[in-house]
Amino acid sequence: MHRGAITHASVLKALVEHDELGREAFLAKYRFGEARSYVLVHEGREYDSKAIAGVAHKWDQGRALSADEFSGGKDHAAAWLKRAGFQVKAIKNPDWARDEIILACHLVMQNGWKGLDAEDNRVTELSALLQLLPIHAEADRNEKFRNPNGVARKTYDIATRHPDYQGKPTNGGALDREVLNEFLARPDEMAQVARLIRQGIAAGELQDLAPSGNEEFDDDFSAPEGRLLMRRHRARERNKSLRTKKITSVLQRGGRLACEACGFDFEAVYGDRGAGYIECHHVLPLHVAGEGRTKLSDLALICANCHRMIHRRAPWPTPGELRTSIEQKRAADRRAALALARPRGAADERDPNP
Repeated sequence: MHRGAITHASVLKALVEHDELGREAFLAKYRFGEARSYVLVHEGREYDSKAIAGVAHKWDQGRALSADEFSGGKDHAAAWLKRAGFQVKAIKNPDWARDEIILACHLVMQNGWKGLDAEDNRVTELSALLQLLPIHAEADRNEKFRNPNGVARKTYDIATRHPDYQGKPTNGGALDREVLNEFLARPDEMAQVARLIRQGIAAGELQDLAPSGNEEFDDDFSAPEGRLLMRRHRARERNKSLRTKKITSVLQRGGRLACEACGFDFEAVYGDRGAGYIECHHVLPLHVAGEGRTKLSDLALICANCHRMIHRRAPWPTPGELRTSIEQKRAADRRAALALARPRGAADERDPNP
């Protein structure tokens, strides 16, 4: 049985059965609960997306899927129904992303670390801006997505977690506290991050950097400044024209294409297959790299492993700092190897009392 192999016709049959039985009887018959994240919209009516997708399998695959065999989210039911040509709508709005909280926190900071009401013009303006951010897919938003009421609540979630606030905090999340602490520790840098996000949206630059579908932010990349500036950073690193110019510049000066952090040379190891290959890293921190043109001096040539290690944890080290770390590790390994090689019981010649 192939999960997700449902057709438009099979979904329509499930909808007919749903309407004939009624919602409660349909859910009870196939042992599904009410939809919590997405609903299927058909001819002006809303249906529990997971139940409909599961029952549609009966017509295409011989039996209905049980509720514990798949999820109702965008990885399973919602995606399958969209692929079959149906409209799927989010029931609740997605959690706030770091970029959104950065903008809200900046507004709270500008307001003396006090929350703002929904009628405040600054809240209305931020609401409109958040709706432009290319972070959450349209299908994941409902009609209340980042409306002024929701934005105002978020400002209070942040303000009531400030160290100077004496009352009971509102219902915020761990990410609210995390971003707030970053603003308290690095106010100028984080304010600049907020300004760069705003500038990028106003200029249309960040809207053009839609998610690629394989973003690696969560597990392997750490960027306190958020995913939008990270996308721009990665786009600049992947700019083939800039990379070619950087490589040409290094070769014309008599240099070689070796990693500036660890010294790895792709051609020396892989021969012709590695000739001319190396990755580019944009050295400027995200909160510094604005909309200006990238200069060749902003780029460093590094190997894939070192590139990943730089991006893995914030704050990102420069290639020079990573090189120092590598050299320290190698020196420590040599000392450990010498200690192991020394004959057992042999005295250290520097020790006057063996």
